[in-house]
Amino acid sequence: ETHGITFRIQISLKELLDTDVLLKLLFHLPVNYPSTLPDISVNSDQLTRAQCMDVKDKLLEQAKKHLSEPMVHDLILWIQQHLKYVIKQSATVCKEKTALSKGTSTEDGIWMLFLHLDHMRAKAKYVKTVEKWASDLRLTGILMFMGKIILILLQGDRSNIKEYLILQKTSKVDVDSSGKKCKEKMISVLCETKVQSQHKRFQTFEVKEYSTLDELQKEFETAGLTTLFSEFVPPLLK
Repeated sequence: ETHGITFRIQISLKELLDTDVLLKLLFHLPVNYPSTLPDISVNSDQLTRAQCMDVKDKLLEQAKKHLSEPMVHDLILWIQQHLKYVIKQSATVCKEKTALSKGTSTEDGIWMLFLHLDHMRAKAKYVKTVEKWASDLRLTGILMFMGKIILILLQGDRSNIKEYLILQKTSKVDVDSSGKKCKEKMISVLCETKVQSQHKRFQTFEVKEYSTLDELQKEFETAGLTTLFSEFVPPLLK
């Protein structure tokens, strides 16, 4: 396989105040692993988004120490032994930031992902798959069709955005010219950024078709994303 492998591991740990913490870890190992670091996604209902991001950052720090040697087992053992310390350190940092920002949220905030797909041969199945991923990962936004242009705009927690990208790149979502199931190899990440105050927050995930470029442009303007449109969409028409 040209995209490596992806797998999930769940660990239940008794950590803070004897509360069970269920860590959900997703590892994507690229084909040249372990010479290349794995992509790691961390989720837990018992931890805040900021704490999950801190756990991920610490795991990546440890991964760098094991570059060029198999590391996943060592990373699992390390986080089992050090989760309590990571969480306490994260809580201290959060308190300091909160004091500085006078109560402003220290969560990672809502992120936005803007993708371009080259084509969809099995369109109906592909669209259903994207809708399911968006629903499962609590992502909102729009899947847009305008002529041959296919765009996906997503908003949500950064870790869920990252996980969506892993699914998009590693799952068999389409069919090739012979009708055989295949992975998405012609996807472009146009932009990945934090949602700003001027950006509209999407409440649902929709699939829309536009007959003209003007219609598509108005969609972006309404969402406060005029700059995003002008920077990335016109070049796709060339």
